[in-house]
This record gives sequence, structure tokens and C-alpha cells, in this order.
Amino acid sequence: MELALRVAVLVLVGLVGLGRADAPSPQTPKVEVYSRKHVTPGQENTLNCFVSGFHPPKIDITLLKNGEPMSDVQYADMSFNDKWYFQRLVYVPFVPEKGSVYNCRVDHAAFREPQLYRWDPDF
Repeated sequence: MELALRVAVLVLVGLVGLGRADAPSPQTPKVEVYSRKHVTPGQENTLNCFVSGFHPPKIDITLLKNGEPMSDVQYADMSFNDKWYFQRLVYVPFVPEKGSVYNCRVDHAAFREPQLYRWDPDF
């Protein structure tokens, strides 16, 4: 129930922002894909996709391994700054595998089609 209330408040705030004269026009998300720790093959790590600076708040963020959605993905609460630009962290525990490709797929109104951002493990 608490999560539903927080989501409802965020949606309401976003909708109010859309009607404001000073609300920004659609802004392209800035996307950063990185691991929490230095990569050591075979050792558990966390893959992060941090998306910031976007408006409107409707956005789909998916973490992929070799083109397939990863399981156990966590979504931090969406937040926003005083200029109505939103940000969100999406992350998943994983064990990096040499030869595997990890991407963050972002679908937002500022894009014609979903965009892929590749994680560079520096193996």
C-alpha cells in the first residue's frame, strides 16, 4: 500500500508539472551504465543503469544480458529536482561472464525508438 501511495504521489506531481507554464519540454534522458565494483570475472557485482535529466516521467528501463531481460532487477524510487527533471536507478546483482553483452534499454518519449546503452566491463 505504501508503495502504491508513493507512486500515485509521484504521478500526480508529474502531471501537475506537465501543466505548469515553467515545466520543461520533453528532455532526452542521460544514461550511465556501470558496475558497483571493479570487475573480476566470476565474482558477484551489481550492474547499474542510472537515467537522469528526463521529462516527462514516463520511462521504461530494462537491463539485458545477451539481448534478454535479466531477472531480479530492482528499481529505486523515481525522484526529481526543482526543475521537474526526473531520475531513476535500476540495478541487478550479477556475476559478469566474459563474452556476455550487458545493456540498458531505455524507452522514452524523447526517442523515436528504444535506445541501447552497453556496459563496458574492461575485462
